[in-house]
Amino acid sequence: MDFAAGLAAEPRRALKKGILGLAREQGDIKALTDELAGWTRLRVGRYRIIFRYRPGREIECVFAEERRLVYELFGAEIIRILGGED
Repeated sequence: MDFAAGLAAEPRRALKKGILGLAREQGDIKALTDELAGWTRLRVGRYRIIFRYRPGREIECVFAEERRLVYELFGAEIIRILGGED
């Protein structure tokens, strides 16, 4: 995860621990709604990781950022990818 590589040691460890917990569906997990429906977020301190469970027990973590930015940036990116913007 490139995002975590730029963090200090403690937040990096916390994110790694949080991601590993997803395999057991542990952590502060919440399904997203509206234009982000189908995605789930994991809260780790002030950080949010956007992910989804895939078939075959695969977890696809696609975005991580500080809480104040994650939903706005990820939402804009998903809309762009899906062709919602001209």
